[in-house]
Amino acid sequence: MGNLIKVLGKDLENCPHFFLDFENAQPTEAETAVWNQVSAVLEEAHGILAELQSYNGAGQEIREAIQNPGDLALQEKAWNAVCPLVAKLKRFYEFSLRLENALRSLLEALTSPPYAPMQHLEREQALAKQFAEILHFTLSFDELKMTNPAIQNDFSYYRRTISRNRLNNQQLDAENEVNNEMANRMSLFYAEATPMLKTLSNATTKFVSE
Repeated sequence: MGNLIKVLGKDLENCPHFFLDFENAQPTEAETAVWNQVSAVLEEAHGILAELQSYNGAGQEIREAIQNPGDLALQEKAWNAVCPLVAKLKRFYEFSLRLENALRSLLEALTSPPYAPMQHLEREQALAKQFAEILHFTLSFDELKMTNPAIQNDFSYYRRTISRNRLNNQQLDAENEVNNEMANRMSLFYAEATPMLKTLSNATTKFVSE
């Protein structure tokens, strides 16, 4: 979070405070292209949060499968319960990449010469509002993720099952959607306590260094 704020607020102490109209901010003609791009991502964000909030996991099915390793019916039941959940986790991860691109577009628009970042925030209120909405979504997503251990449990079971079947020279249909490379990237993402904030913080650091 500090990196995100630092990019836009490095001249905060030297600028007068300004009023950001969150209720009535509308994009100007110059803002429209970036605003439309970010708006499409933010519209999807509402559905992402709703899906994450209703994520219940497959804990019961996984426990039964682990406790009864010889019962093929229970193994299949757990696998069938986990696969659609992993597909949902993949959508969350892929959305983080789109959100990262949206943030980069905002940062470019809000830090470009000849205006200072704080002047941009005052002049381009619609984009400033979207920046705040991205931060709000990020904190909301990470809060839901941190309070839902089923996410890590489901994905760990999925990866263990994939690895076990690969050792037995078996390939499951689900691997076509979440292959090993994608699973590795998702694993790094969900291993973070606050994965969405980490993604945006890294993107901001990269933006600054470039």
